[in-house]
Amino acid sequence: MTVGIVGAGQLGRMLALAGYPLGLDFLCLDPAPDAPAGQVAPLLTGTFTDRALLTELARRCEVVTFDWENVPGASLRTLARGRHRPRIAPPVAALECGQDRVSEKRLFERLGVPTTRWRAVDSRAELESALAAVGLPGVLKTRRLGYDGKGQAMVRTRAEAARAFERLSAVPLLYEELVAFDCEVSVIGARGARGEVAIYPLCGNVHGAGILRLTCAPFGTAQLQRRAARHLTRVLTHFRYRGILTIEFFVRKGELIANEMAPRVHNSGHWTIEGAATSQFENHLRAILGLPLGATRALGHSAMLNLIGRIPPRAQLLSLEGVHLHDYGKQPRPGRKVGHLTVVEPSAAVRDARARRLAAELAVRVRIP
Repeated sequence: MTVGIVGAGQLGRMLALAGYPLGLDFLCLDPAPDAPAGQVAPLLTGTFTDRALLTELARRCEVVTFDWENVPGASLRTLARGRHRPRIAPPVAALECGQDRVSEKRLFERLGVPTTRWRAVDSRAELESALAAVGLPGVLKTRRLGYDGKGQAMVRTRAEAARAFERLSAVPLLYEELVAFDCEVSVIGARGARGEVAIYPLCGNVHGAGILRLTCAPFGTAQLQRRAARHLTRVLTHFRYRGILTIEFFVRKGELIANEMAPRVHNSGHWTIEGAATSQFENHLRAILGLPLGATRALGHSAMLNLIGRIPPRAQLLSLEGVHLHDYGKQPRPGRKVGHLTVVEPSAAVRDARARRLAAELAVRVRIP
């Protein structure tokens, strides 16, 4: 069976690597001829809107998924309406909801998932109304095409809000409160063809400059895990979802506040490759293919450290006992995710100490709680 992946970044690469032991084949579509997944799977090179390539993808694949949240929903709908009609999973409705911050906020509110105070902003008058309703400080964001901190500005004064609006106002915006959070977490889960749900242990995340730097799992209390799982299950059920879905939360005084969702495999779940009974990548494939979901239990206490901009010397990394290196095959570039490291330890204390030493040895600037 051949699985199509629209987008061929590192997530697509890890999906293919997880699928080969299951006897699956893959075909990717991406604009970049040097896309990471293209190094391990056949690659159709062209835009996500190229009808000829979309038709070829549909003809050669039984199921089509995606590895990037900004894949055009219209392209996936074209696949679903064409002659060959492969199954599209996760559902396009979930992808499109996650692409628009306002739609996402409205969904959270409708499903009773706590989220930030917010207002849509399409004009200077609406910006003033949003500032009055939500207050300062806050964050002004583009409604679409924002990830890894892109398309947003923190504002602490009305003057900063006005300058941010001038810079971002070529597209629709959203203004929300700036949450003084204690920590950030994410919950990752899979929903299968028969509605079965499997949820991974909660992930504790540390960001820098809008980019995920470190994930530790399992994280938090059993009560926090149950709440996060309950919120995630509501969203999975709402969409009749198939595949992996992630919700990122702020934690403030023990309460969860939803920030955003990602209808795909997620950076904070990379630890599951070595640290869980079944990786998020394998479970995504199991879900979209209608296979039984695998166990999501942690095999220890994991830390995943993103490598940003460059890969440290390979010999240095491979000399470190118990360190698992994942090199995405990307060209070095400032601010670019080029790989990650994972360690799995017998306790949270040992894990955290190991993560601190690893960050220091590699000169990675990250705050480890």
